[in-house]
Amino acid sequence: MTVVSLEQAIAAPYASRQLADLGARVIKVERPGVGDFARSYDSRVRGLSSHFVWVNRNKESLTLDIKDPRGMAVLRRLLDGADVFIQNLAPGAAERAGLGAEALRERDPRMIVCDVSGYGSPGPYETSKAYDLLVQSEAGLVSVTGTPEEAAKVGISVSDIAAGMYAYSSVLAALLERGRTGVGTHIDVSMLESTVEWMGFPMYYAYDGAEPPPRAGAAHATIYPYGPFTAGDGKVVMMAVQNEREWRSFCERFLARPELADHPDYATNADRNAHRDALGGIVSGRFAELSSDAVMALLDEIPVANARVNTVDEVWQHPQLEARGRWHEVTTPAGPVRATAPPGLTDPAPRMDPVPALGEHTRPILGELGMAGDEIDDLVADGVA
Repeated sequence: MTVVSLEQAIAAPYASRQLADLGARVIKVERPGVGDFARSYDSRVRGLSSHFVWVNRNKESLTLDIKDPRGMAVLRRLLDGADVFIQNLAPGAAERAGLGAEALRERDPRMIVCDVSGYGSPGPYETSKAYDLLVQSEAGLVSVTGTPEEAAKVGISVSDIAAGMYAYSSVLAALLERGRTGVGTHIDVSMLESTVEWMGFPMYYAYDGAEPPPRAGAAHATIYPYGPFTAGDGKVVMMAVQNEREWRSFCERFLARPELADHPDYATNADRNAHRDALGGIVSGRFAELSSDAVMALLDEIPVANARVNTVDEVWQHPQLEARGRWHEVTTPAGPVRATAPPGLTDPAPRMDPVPALGEHTRPILGELGMAGDEIDDLVADGVA
């Protein structure tokens, strides 16, 4: 499968990288001299952008100025041999350039066209700028994240990732459908709708105007005890009691207070959640008597789910990822870097091809289209490629 992606930032590049990880040929079309603006977000990976390295392995970079008629002509020739076209240009830009789904599918009914945008079209928000934080805010995610005193955004680009994953899964479904019918389709994915889909629990919790779940920091908003507790050595352990059987065992074997299991203030999760301040004092007091290692060992024996609160650096050294062989290496213009294998892919070995330099594949791709060397030289010299 050949995917042509007129992409930038995270959402569309994340979708196309998933397809590339599965073996698709992904040709990433970038602006000459500048490229995807995510290339300049930071320089944390040996001078390269952390965002760009993350979402652009396994791709080929082709530079084209599609505002120049010669560049647009090249793109159209490239699309003639493509199975999938993905774009996340500014709202309306693809249609104005003649790259809208209707025009492309009239030219090639087998083509799968995937538009990724902030808010979708039509609608009052269709021309609004849609960065990840703004969409998290519009989707209500920020309102349920953070502490009681202060709202917070999620620490990763969750709206971009959500849209990217729905675009990816929708393209896979469209390829299966095309295999049966011979006809492509138009996929229209918005960051807002993708994030709102992930907001199902708080939205239904607040159904018909009910109170939304409170912001509870790292603790669960409605299940208790479920969240961070500090052990006697000052380290934080995350713990989760999920059901009444676990609660009874936790009272008996961890707290050494079996009578609490049937206490009217704590007998059900709803009771425990309503009295979490008082119960939190009891649980925290017991944690303070033990080291973090002793806490986790005792919780494991019961068993009650628990976890370390790792730093990002500690995740790079995570023993479970090491044991499962999830660490691989990808080449970048700045040298090899570690990377996690795509989740779920174990056999055959995952594809871990390089992160491309800007325009690295321009000449080979133009040559594949039948263009002569002097013709390519002219396009490069004129800044079209």
